[in-house]
Amino acid sequence: MGFISKAYEWKLKNAIKKQDVPKHIVLALSENDLLTDDNYSKLNSFVTWCKETGIGTVTIFISIIEVDAKLGRKICNKLSEEIPSALYNITPNITVITRGDREIKKHDSSGMNLEISLGYSGKYELTRAIKEIMTQVKNGKLAPDEINENVIESHLLFKSEPDIVIRAGGKRLTDFLIWQSVYSELYFTDVNWLDFRKVDFLRVIRDFQKRQRRFGK
Repeated sequence: MGFISKAYEWKLKNAIKKQDVPKHIVLALSENDLLTDDNYSKLNSFVTWCKETGIGTVTIFISIIEVDAKLGRKICNKLSEEIPSALYNITPNITVITRGDREIKKHDSSGMNLEISLGYSGKYELTRAIKEIMTQVKNGKLAPDEINENVIESHLLFKSEPDIVIRAGGKRLTDFLIWQSVYSELYFTDVNWLDFRKVDFLRVIRDFQKRQRRFGK
């Protein structure tokens, strides 16, 4: 890194320190972004940058699409085993979520919480929530008129609403946290994930701080 680049990074760091940073950040990737030979070094760096910046919750969504069910399970098993090991030195508060999981682990230790979602799409989450609600209606535990936003949210696996969603190297919205991210800020990076640098991360945080959030108003 040249002198000018270092000076720019230093300037961004100091500007960020003067304002609040996001409490919850989502990074959306595809499985191809991680199925490389770099031993998850880029992911390790990203989570480290988040911790250094003081972000309390980091959710990493890895979409697993365009593969058959058997291959999808193999990819999930591989990532479920390898990612926590690669990131445990940063925070022990790691939860890996795949289809079929019923709840997010509650951690007792302090520090940053890290959620890894493997193919757990927003459509799947909402579909599962609707099925559970309809089952309650069928069993007489819930009246149709009682169904409201709070009831729907109570059946969603992910409860937290992210402040910002980063789509690395993409120009389309991701199928994740459809309900929860309705008021989140969106950031599409100009660089691909493997070319994503710390200065790019700092730009994201600084851009977030400059935005005037309206929460749908």
